[in-house]
Amino acid sequence: MTSTADSWTAVEHPGLIALDWGTTRLRVFLLDHQGAVAAQREAPWGIQQLPGTSAAEGFNQAFEGMVGDWLARWPGLPVIASGMVGSAQGWREAPYLTCPIEIASFHRHLTTVTSLSGTPIHIAPGLVLPSQITSAGSVLADVMRGEEIQVLGALSIKPEWATQSCIVLPGTHSKWVWVEAGKVTHFMTSMAGELFAVLRQHSILGRLMPTAMPADSAHWAAFEEGLSLAYAAAPGMLISLLFSARSRVLTGELSPDESSDYLSGLLIGCELAAALKQPHGRALTPLGLVGAPELSRRYERALGWVGHRPTAVLDNTAPQGLWKVALSAGLASQLGQAHAA
Repeated sequence: MTSTADSWTAVEHPGLIALDWGTTRLRVFLLDHQGAVAAQREAPWGIQQLPGTSAAEGFNQAFEGMVGDWLARWPGLPVIASGMVGSAQGWREAPYLTCPIEIASFHRHLTTVTSLSGTPIHIAPGLVLPSQITSAGSVLADVMRGEEIQVLGALSIKPEWATQSCIVLPGTHSKWVWVEAGKVTHFMTSMAGELFAVLRQHSILGRLMPTAMPADSAHWAAFEEGLSLAYAAAPGMLISLLFSARSRVLTGELSPDESSDYLSGLLIGCELAAALKQPHGRALTPLGLVGAPELSRRYERALGWVGHRPTAVLDNTAPQGLWKVALSAGLASQLGQAHAA
């Protein structure tokens, strides 16, 4: 478990414990009575990597291990979670809300599970976009869990985005979310992040690549070359372009160290083409970027390269989103009223 400096012991009026519980990571936040992050912790206890010998035991052990001392200090402190913890493979399945959906309505659809120690954990819903046929073509079903709370958090920081915006959330499964008049009207998932990891680790492309990609020494020229090729390519060409991440190393056009960033550029370039070139007519401005700084920098550079530089770049906004849900759900009556042990 990694954590910020344990300044939480000095918190006088805590307001909320917020859990951002995904597939591979669990991030927990202690928020003060105004919704600011007072302390945070992180562990590799995503829903697929839990401690314990059973799922029920694993969820309880992970929860108590991460926030048990906070709850011992402040019994009754409300807890809200978002992400894959609410999936069918999670602690308790939470519903999918159908788009278009009012972002301010998420609090009406919380699901609750109780830990072995008796703490209720309120789990936020996910979103579903049903398959449909529109004047611009067919749209296949899509789902997300967790990113909708980050969108809510982003709108609490940038309220002007609620009128109209496109919010990009890079990750293993990146999401492009369109917001209009306070509603999520459409979204799109890209598997570029997972494909990159699979191709590096389990395909012939990875045999010539370095084992790690240093965050501070990206080969930007190679990245931008891959980005440009994929963004300009005809639909369907990615399946052929991918092999060039190997063949161009063998011919000496790329060094092995450059090939990872070149592959990253190919995949992100294809993602950007899918999101930006489709005849759906959805607005792209203002364009916001929300996510971990390292990956966001890569997307910010890519978007700028194709002429769509983001108007703002925000870090993980899940704590702000979960705070907004807590206030709207009536948990606000508990905020700041926890009891010292």
